[in-house]
Amino acid sequence: MRLYEHEAKVLAASKGFSIPEGVVCSTALEALEAAKNIGAPVAIKSQIPAGGRGKAGGILFADTPADAKKAAEKLIGSRIRDREVRQVLVEKKLDIAEEFYMGIVIYETAKCDAFLFGPGGVDVERIASEGRVEKVLIDPPAGLLGFQAKMAVERSGIGGRMLNTITRLATLLYDIYTSFDATLLEVNPLVVTESGEVYAADLRMDIDDDAGRRQSKVLASFGIEPREDKGRPPTALEIEAEEIDKIDHRGVAGRLVEFDGDIGLIIGGGGASLTVMDAIYRYGGRPANYCEIGGNPTVKKIRLLTKAILGKKGIRKIAVITNVLSNTRVDLVARGVILGLMDRGIDPSRYPIVFRVPGSWEDDGFRILEKYGIKYFDRTHTMDEAARFIVELEVD
Repeated sequence: MRLYEHEAKVLAASKGFSIPEGVVCSTALEALEAAKNIGAPVAIKSQIPAGGRGKAGGILFADTPADAKKAAEKLIGSRIRDREVRQVLVEKKLDIAEEFYMGIVIYETAKCDAFLFGPGGVDVERIASEGRVEKVLIDPPAGLLGFQAKMAVERSGIGGRMLNTITRLATLLYDIYTSFDATLLEVNPLVVTESGEVYAADLRMDIDDDAGRRQSKVLASFGIEPREDKGRPPTALEIEAEEIDKIDHRGVAGRLVEFDGDIGLIIGGGGASLTVMDAIYRYGGRPANYCEIGGNPTVKKIRLLTKAILGKKGIRKIAVITNVLSNTRVDLVARGVILGLMDRGIDPSRYPIVFRVPGSWEDDGFRILEKYGIKYFDRTHTMDEAARFIVELEVD
């Protein structure tokens, strides 16, 4: 669940982070009053569950309360990064001396969290691509240690009392990250003012959906209700996949997000699914959807999910790709996919498909695939190879 900026700031402030004075407003008149109470100049910031608002025109500045009202009128009801703006955060404009980026992210290749620190601002992606962001891999039992954070911050050219201040905030950031079961926590920019004060000027925070039950009471105490906010109404296919996943409690076969592509995907969850998506894009393919399977779903659930995806207009190929599955039977996945194809009147041996699902009962699964003439890769072939194969596969 991605939090709005003001929600993430409330959580961070509860742990000791300094945030600018601000008020969430739903109307231009509320923004006018907020600017009067806070004292201009102020920033008027669109509240959407997405980054990159500054470059997209979603953050405006006002020197007077009247200007704040005009800015709010412009933003509320508009669409920023294809999301409707329903609220704005009217916030005291900071007197910025320096800007930094600080974050905790999941580092997939190392299978651990990582602390990142470097120059901040709207061009942080370019800065990172230039190798100017320091990275510290975090040992889960130990957490982010003070000396690790201090070395990373010091390598960015910060010294003196400010080095100690930002080091303390770095370890505090990790405490917030773990306390709220976050999967992403970024402060950009972390602002040092002309007077030497340090503020989290913007915060981005994602909370693990699977931690929702554990965090629900805590979040509710801050006025944050659990939600799945995709920034748009769900499509018919997304609704259908959600209903399929609810058929019974056994395994996951759904959690689908629809895209405008022609390669249907049935993929494993977590980092492996994102790896497959990235590989397909890298080789020039266009995924028609994202989805997840795992936890040993039934043949029925896989069958209905396959049938649903194949029913999407424009689908030309299908890829069933996961990492090695220790908790899901390969033969059940194979049976479900084949039955889903046949339900659509498709001959499995003649349809453009690749199957790369190694794991439990894989020999039985591969024998079923061979019987129906379906191309499959075993565990000696990578997910990347399977993704490239389906993208390059010619379709008559």
